Amino acid sequence: MRPSKTVAGTGRCAALAALSLSAAALLPLPAAHAAEAAPAPATTSTFGRAADALFTDRTKALVEGTPAGRTALKTAGGVPLAAAQATAQTRALETLHGTRSRLASLGEAYTGSDTEVTVDSVRLQGRTATVQVTENTTLTYAKIRGDEPDTTAFVAHHQLTFAARRDGTWQLTGEHLTDQGPRPVNAPLPVGMGAVVRPNDVIDAPRSALTYPAPAKAKNLGSGAKYPYAAMAAYAEKYWQNYNSAYRHYNGDGGDCTNFLSQSLYAGGWKQITNSTTDYGTWYSKKSADSDTWVGVNEWSWFTQTTKRTTALAYAYQMDVGDVLQIDFDKDGSKDHSMMTTYRSVSGMPYMTYHSNDTYRRSLSSVIAAYPNAAYYAYRS
Repeated sequence: MRPSKTVAGTGRCAALAALSLSAAALLPLPAAHAAEAAPAPATTSTFGRAADALFTDRTKALVEGTPAGRTALKTAGGVPLAAAQATAQTRALETLHGTRSRLASLGEAYTGSDTEVTVDSVRLQGRTATVQVTENTTLTYAKIRGDEPDTTAFVAHHQLTFAARRDGTWQLTGEHLTDQGPRPVNAPLPVGMGAVVRPNDVIDAPRSALTYPAPAKAKNLGSGAKYPYAAMAAYAEKYWQNYNSAYRHYNGDGGDCTNFLSQSLYAGGWKQITNSTTDYGTWYSKKSADSDTWVGVNEWSWFTQTTKRTTALAYAYQMDVGDVLQIDFDKDGSKDHSMMTTYRSVSGMPYMTYHSNDTYRRSLSSVIAAYPNAAYYAYRS
């Protein structure tokens, strides 16, 4: 997932914990005035606890049995929320309860959750602290159909801002997701992307219907299969969080989802093409560069459809191991994100693993519940 070099805009890819800390444990206010001042360990810990409480609360909103009423939030991990941030968190919980309801209508639920947050960096400037954190969240699937995997997991990165108050304590004033790609299941709002200009000499994939259960579309995964699809899935599930250092990544340049997808397909037997007479006829990763079709969402689709590497599936729920899903979040004609199916339950639920945000075995129902108005494109690889 990366902005195209040649085509504009094609790249996209409960209650709070009671963790009160006294004001004496926080960074003294005079030190907070110096941009170069290093934060005290107790201060860094306070920021981490605040972030952990914030995202734990959001994750728990998705779990069965969590009260769905409006929550008036005052603090996060002992740090007060500014008025605007308290409103944002209340709204986040309301929308996540809506996500939980949509999941339930699609036959999915979670029975438990675990969220851990680590502080990556703290920058102090005047009375403001800018904090970068990494969130690791795992949700436990309810066994509604009986064949769900045990868990789904993701890694997400956030930036939080804190303001120093007159009494020397901190107040949480803002938070936003810094990753590109589809938002994790515990994030409240999707983000729209720009439009794409489609070349005339490529085949564009048709949209896939979201009917469940879908009409049967058996895929040969055993002896005589077109590719070793299990190898594709094994690669994706090995490197979903710990990236393969043999490849470059594009998390800071539009997202890494299609780059990761291409790596997984290559691990499962797809051959690279380095020369072609057409603009989107190559597909490769070299030491010097990667082709746009290797890393770009729309370019990958154009290449695979035009060269018949993939066939479009009429129904997204027909996907099986090694198959691919792409999403156009705001239906503007530009596909924004790519992911691979790495597991399919007996009852026909595809589970996807992907980069940006780094996610393991997220169900198709979970994605649809988070993006009910998006356009979906499913591919048989």
